[in-house]
Amino acid sequence: MDEHFLNLSRDDQREVLEIASAAMGRPAHLLEKDVWVVWALSALYGETSPLATALTFKGGTSLSKVYRIIDRFSEDIDLTYDIRRLIPDLMGESNELPVSSSQARKWTKAVRERLPDWIASEVQPILQTALSNAGLDAKLVISGKENEKLLLCYVPVKTGTGYVKPEVALEFGARSTGEPHTAQAVSCDMAGQVANVLFPTANPLTMSAARTFWEKATAAHVFCAQGRIRGERYARHWHDLIALARSEHFQQAIGDRVLALAVAQHKSFFFSEKDAHGQVINYVHAVSGHLQLAPVGQARDALAEDYSLMIADDVMVGQALAFGDLMQACEALEQQINAA
Repeated sequence: MDEHFLNLSRDDQREVLEIASAAMGRPAHLLEKDVWVVWALSALYGETSPLATALTFKGGTSLSKVYRIIDRFSEDIDLTYDIRRLIPDLMGESNELPVSSSQARKWTKAVRERLPDWIASEVQPILQTALSNAGLDAKLVISGKENEKLLLCYVPVKTGTGYVKPEVALEFGARSTGEPHTAQAVSCDMAGQVANVLFPTANPLTMSAARTFWEKATAAHVFCAQGRIRGERYARHWHDLIALARSEHFQQAIGDRVLALAVAQHKSFFFSEKDAHGQVINYVHAVSGHLQLAPVGQARDALAEDYSLMIADDVMVGQALAFGDLMQACEALEQQINAA
């Protein structure tokens, strides 16, 4: 009789992980975390979940789990709650973009104030109920500078170097609709590897690969313009950009300048940043032939160090690009986009 992986004893889970790890050539602790990633998505997007039609799954994990574009383990979950659901009283019948910078600041302030309460009152209970119903040994912790994260902390059967923690960070935003998006199937990497063992599945509403490309490209542009790293675990975004550029989704993404402009305009209102000289970064200018993707100086050195830490914990599936080759690819991609 088939048994669910998370219902097995810890010894049996360890055995399953070791069998799958040997068969797939993947670290066991990453395969274990992948199970919890998919489990979290299954709880949020279950048939009875009130969030299933209002929450958009995006970011690197969507590129890995849904589009199968990236060849690295993507461990956390980025989610956007439809801004129209969170601040309907402020938006009224308007579209998703504010009409002025002052209105954008008002919307942003309201999102920051309401999002933590929404996470605590709406999201956390859904996951806690799912954990309790399944009898799973994990806890939920509110985290982040603005309490915008919910950590699903589990007791690991297998461990790695420490770069990948035994927790799934669900990071929430609510300053867009998440569109374009479609429902997509997600399964665990170990699915089908061990006889008579079942794993979680999910069907999350997922952001298009094209929008994810422009989101990541403009984020890389900000990093280059500022010339400094603002925390660890950044290098994955450059890896993802190159993977996207080599995928079947790239021509659609680079050709969709309407979408590129929409992302740029959205970020101009909601994610205003200043460059190293104190000037406001012009996102529209960036996607109109002036995009920067390859950092220089100390920023490049910091990125190289973070990339080496990522490689050290075996988060890559297969052979990873050397950092120098990654930067060369980013420089070529930058030229291609700006010339299009």
